[in-house]
Amino acid sequence: MMPGHPAISLALAAALTLSTSGTQAADLLITNAMIYTVNPSQPWAEAMVVDQGEIIFIGNAKEAESFLTETTQIIDLNGRFVMPGIHDVHMHPLEAGNLAAGTCMLEAGRDPETYHEEFIDCAPRQIGTNWVLGWGHYIGDLLDTARPPVEILDQSIHNRPALMMEFTSHSHWANSQALKAAGITADTPNPPGGIIVKDPDTGHPNGILIDNAGMIIEANAHKKTPEFLGLMYEGLLENLELLAENGITSVVDARSYWTRDHHTVWQRAEREGTLTARVNLALWAYPELGNDQMETMKSLYSNNPESLLRINQVKVYSDGIVGNTTAKMKAPYKVNLGLGIEGNRGLNYFNEDRLALFMAELEKTGFDFLIHTIGDQAVHESLNAIERVRNQNGLHIDRRHRLTHVEIADPFDLQRFQQLDAVADFQVAGDWTFPEEYAPEGELIGHRADNPIPLRSVFDTGARITLSSDYDVSPMNPFIGMEHALTRGEEALPDLSAVIKAYTINGAYTMRQEDRAGSLEVGKLADFIVLDQNLFDIPTEDISKTRVLATFLEGENIYQDEGLD
Repeated sequence: MMPGHPAISLALAAALTLSTSGTQAADLLITNAMIYTVNPSQPWAEAMVVDQGEIIFIGNAKEAESFLTETTQIIDLNGRFVMPGIHDVHMHPLEAGNLAAGTCMLEAGRDPETYHEEFIDCAPRQIGTNWVLGWGHYIGDLLDTARPPVEILDQSIHNRPALMMEFTSHSHWANSQALKAAGITADTPNPPGGIIVKDPDTGHPNGILIDNAGMIIEANAHKKTPEFLGLMYEGLLENLELLAENGITSVVDARSYWTRDHHTVWQRAEREGTLTARVNLALWAYPELGNDQMETMKSLYSNNPESLLRINQVKVYSDGIVGNTTAKMKAPYKVNLGLGIEGNRGLNYFNEDRLALFMAELEKTGFDFLIHTIGDQAVHESLNAIERVRNQNGLHIDRRHRLTHVEIADPFDLQRFQQLDAVADFQVAGDWTFPEEYAPEGELIGHRADNPIPLRSVFDTGARITLSSDYDVSPMNPFIGMEHALTRGEEALPDLSAVIKAYTINGAYTMRQEDRAGSLEVGKLADFIVLDQNLFDIPTEDISKTRVLATFLEGENIYQDEGLD
């Protein structure tokens, strides 16, 4: 049971029936509903009985009445649609909610020389750190400046370190103070998975830090002080409310920086009873740290199914992204951005050998891997690593590794997801994921951009797929993702049931809780949501307009729409 959350209001609840006819106690009766269970042996029901957070009956309303007692709360939904709580298995609620993450909100597509007034305004408002932080510009704008980007930022902020994250999070823009604080000079080599861009004439860093080079310098700004961690906690509480408003009851925090104590913020929420979702943390595997980091990761492992919070996944980046030519590709990019990438085919954070090493060791502890793969070579190498580990450790291990993003993939590799029992995790909520919006990437990779995010192609192989948001890169709202998954032309999923399965029971599988959540069945926990429309009775283009009326976690009402009548 979840403490401290109000019961659903009388606007939704029917009058309490004082009946003692039941032979088994029941805390809650949901009746007169259209319940889509995601249970293939019983897809639909009209009533559900919950006791101590667990479903003890699901079926017709008449039989459900036999479970009533004097204390049973009855909720007559008047025909409203009910489904299992959403699983979002790739999102960043802690990072996205961090109140100290930055005060400088930049607009992509602008000349960086025009940001001066914004910087003057936002710098004094930074909290939680002596650095000035921000977000939102576009890497292409920095590559085209007449003078080094570091000089542009220095003109506005020169007396303290400043670091701006590019809107994809795969590069950063630093001033001189930030480079100095991180010890970055003309002689500093590129770190694994990153590039310190240097002026071709002087050899000095020009302020652009690509991929992991920016992540490393960012750690200098994110201090493990009580103030900074407290601001992260406050932001997390706000995002937990957003999760409930969007009907999301289970999530994977897809990049938990354990050296920055991210896991302790989540643990505080669990300890203080403010955690209102089931959460798996994916510990970040640091490319720049040695292999001995695996021992610390093992010490953090926790997988108690009775706990709302578990630390049982590892997040690894195989590569970067197409937009800055760091996604690892089988063939060279058509354009060279001058970043000094060998062969102009992208880069690895973790190459195949090191990924296989980490996976072979940590899966024996119980960790599942969440592997960022954007380019076709990254997909290929990651599947190779899974295959090698299966051969090395044997098939008796219950491994649930998955590749996330899978934007560009060689058709040869698509069948391998099913063959290797690897999960493919896709994000399609962002408008940019539609093929017509992705088309500009063709300037970088040619015809390989014609069929991005091969959702249906992988699905048709029989492989297990999940749909997630990657919030806050894309909208959190799962109903936008559902609609987009059905409107992708040849790569659209075949029907709504397949889409819902990807957002529920398949997600539960990747979180190792399919025996407790992901569908509404007797013996499972009562994680469910009430919607304002039946998803199966509306045009596809109206799915994104769906509103969550109420969200329940273990039978406790954790969110109710204010406009509910």
